[in-house]
Amino acid sequence: MKRILSKDIATEVGKKVLIKGWLHKKRLLGGLTFINVRDRAGLVQILIEDRAEVEKLRGMQTGTVVSVVGVVKQESRAPGGAELHEPSIKVEVPVVDDPPIEIDKPLSHKSEHLDTLLDNRAIGLRNLQEASIFKIRSDINRQIREYLWANDFVEIQTPKLLAGATEGGAEAFKLDYFGKEATLAQSPQLYKQMMVGVFERVFEIGPAFRAELSATTRHVSEVTMLDIEMGFIDNHEEVLDIIQDMVYRVVTNIQEEYAEQFKKLNVAPTKLVKKFPKFTVAEIHDLYTKATGTNTTQEKDLIPDEERWICNYAKKKYNCEAVYATNFPKEAMKFYHKLNDDGTVAWADLLFKGLEIATCPLRENNPKQLIKQMKKAGIDPEHPGYKYYLQAFKYGLPMHGGCGFGIDRLVQKMLNLSNVKEAILFPRDINRLAP
Repeated sequence: MKRILSKDIATEVGKKVLIKGWLHKKRLLGGLTFINVRDRAGLVQILIEDRAEVEKLRGMQTGTVVSVVGVVKQESRAPGGAELHEPSIKVEVPVVDDPPIEIDKPLSHKSEHLDTLLDNRAIGLRNLQEASIFKIRSDINRQIREYLWANDFVEIQTPKLLAGATEGGAEAFKLDYFGKEATLAQSPQLYKQMMVGVFERVFEIGPAFRAELSATTRHVSEVTMLDIEMGFIDNHEEVLDIIQDMVYRVVTNIQEEYAEQFKKLNVAPTKLVKKFPKFTVAEIHDLYTKATGTNTTQEKDLIPDEERWICNYAKKKYNCEAVYATNFPKEAMKFYHKLNDDGTVAWADLLFKGLEIATCPLRENNPKQLIKQMKKAGIDPEHPGYKYYLQAFKYGLPMHGGCGFGIDRLVQKMLNLSNVKEAILFPRDINRLAP
């Protein structure tokens, strides 16, 4: 007999079917035994009246792998509107140990329970609501890819073992590489720029590593980044427009397709308009200073409370929870950024529901100016980590720009999770290297 999935049970009323999955819950109601079996599509409810079949499950705990043959009956109170009767049960893999956490109930995401949640991740993810977070995340990645492919971007995979730190500074993980010093990639920045000279438009979804000594709700040591780079552009607005359009479409589509899961997670839809509000960093500083009395006008970057404040401001005034902060001061620039004519940097941050989720600059594509900016930043252009990067510019790169976009943070804020670690299957931070 061919196995069917839980989602298809209701289409087989009156027929005998085979299901396979994990024992999810066992309960007695008025002398009747009910079990729920979980498979990749959801739950199947099974009514067991034969004592011999009940005995097969004696001592079996959540997670026991079973196969069940039974007759499908309509039942509006069962998951999917149908259940199995007259079952014949086979225990494929017995589990006799009590589970460390109860997966048939909502799991606490309170900060004091987060370590317990993460320590038992392999089991906790069997909870349907926990699993739904990562089904949504998977579909976010799919929809991002489909949008970019439709706009002529080529997906690339770049090295994660590098000869030099992409972003410089002390935030690089260093390791011995056959007697040479190597670093883990802080981003694919250099390589995606090089690939503009091949494909014009490229993107990558992959890991990046930051050795930040930060124990916050927004930082981890290994992140999943969407990196985009596009060439032959006329101005910065082209970059911002395509990222804006991608975010609007992905968020809107996900909220529509997963409306039921959002309700179960008690998450209200994100408010967006097709054209995100834009404010210069200086404008945000001024608005925030006037509204709060805290003077941030001398800050070179936005402080976290400003990011939250301007998103709330835009939500009330423009019905949009995504905001571009533009024209960063020169003091904040990276060596590969391009300067505007007014001395500010052609760089914008995309703020989403109070958190920066993407950095979206233009790149300096003049090799002489780029080398000048590298030297000013204390970077040796002849270092093997950079000399091949400069080769791409020497032999012709058009004006280009792109973004580094945090997938983890996007998932966190879309689902109103308190900590970015809740949006990552197995997070890594300064205290956690397992599971």
